[in-house]
Parts: sequence; C-alpha cells; structure tokens
Amino acid sequence: MKCTYDLHIHSCLSPCGSDDMTPNNIVNMAAIKGLDIISVTDHNACNHVRVINALAEMQNILFIPGMEVQTREEVHILCYFPTVEAIEAFDEKLKVYKSTMPNNRKVFGNQRILDDNDNEIGEITNALILSVDLSIEELEMLVLKFEGAIVPAHINKSSNSLLVNLGFIPSDMKISCIEIHEKSPINEKLLGNYKRLVNSDAHYLETIQEPIHSIEIFDKTSRAVIDYLTRKD
Repeated sequence: MKCTYDLHIHSCLSPCGSDDMTPNNIVNMAAIKGLDIISVTDHNACNHVRVINALAEMQNILFIPGMEVQTREEVHILCYFPTVEAIEAFDEKLKVYKSTMPNNRKVFGNQRILDDNDNEIGEITNALILSVDLSIEELEMLVLKFEGAIVPAHINKSSNSLLVNLGFIPSDMKISCIEIHEKSPINEKLLGNYKRLVNSDAHYLETIQEPIHSIEIFDKTSRAVIDYLTRKD
C-alpha cells in the first residue's frame, strides 16, 4: 500500500511553531492537501498527540505519535511510536532529562497547549528549545524500550543535524531511515544506503507538505509505519 505522508510537523506547542498551527488547523490542512499519514513532532514534548490523533481519525488520516528530541550533542532526532500511550510513557521517562530553564516567550516563542476545539488550556513553562540531558545513544535506547523508531532529522541541514554536528553517522546506531532536507546540499558519500524520508518540518500551515512523497507499507496502521522505519530492506 502506497501512502503519502508528512512526518515532521510542528504545532503551536513548539516555540518555533506559528500560533496558527493548532490541532484542528493542522489536521484540516493535511486533509485538504490529501495526505494519508501525518506526524506532529513538537520539540521535546507531546502534549498535542492525543487530541490530534482523535482529530486525524475523524478525517481518515493516520496519525503517528511523534516528538523531535534535541540530544546533548544538539542533534535533532525524530522519535516515532506505535501508540499515544507509548509516547506518553516515553515522555514521562524523558521528563527528568529536560531542561528546567524557564521559557522566554519574547526570545523563543509561545508554547501553547490546546484542546480539541483549539481553546488554550495551558502552556509549558520550561524552554523546549533546549537540549535534553541524553546522548544520541541513550535516547535511542530509551525510544526502543517503548517499541519506537528513531530517524535523524534533516541530516544534511546546516544546524542541529547528525552530519554537521558529528560529521558522520555512527555505525552502531540502530537506524534504517534518515530524513533529508530537500533545500540543503546532499553529500551522497556520507548518507549510506539508508531509506530516506522527505518531510516539510512545517512551522506554518502553508508549508505542510503536498502529497508528493510516499512510503510503501503493508497496511495503514502506525505499527506498519514503525515497521517501515525500523526494517532494513
């Protein structure tokens, strides 16, 4: 089964996300564009996954619970999970490693939590834009405990990427898939034979991806997507 996707979207929970990136707006824009699968991967947080999962289901869009974690090396890693319960349990373990520095809205942006009607019901007060106190290897081990998958984000981008920050892809990483940033130079010699995702990394509604990239999965379920991301073909 071939399914179109955008697996890297930021809601208004991320300090870099526009205030227009509400749960309903994201899901409705994905529906308008005709996407089959989406993931909202906010920075170091997952407070919107439950509500977006419910909204996406009503639009017959498969939602993959996700998070973009910034490691101790300041590398962005996309973390995907088979269920909302799994990512929430992961987040509970991640809490002790998150920065306790207060968020400065004027510098970093808002970190709003909304309900299923896009009403504001709270905010995260610690700065989500900062690294968690976990190495890439430690993060990988934690994600795997919850049957998740990790994908190094925008691997060829000039900031917060594995190749720029480390200069190489560690051979002992249990990854089968990497994310490519379409607008950055690609050095094929450094990328290996990994499967590749191309996502929008959308911070604004209009930049959510068109249905131009697809993956082949055995059925339209989160388990099938996790299998695709972790399976070495």
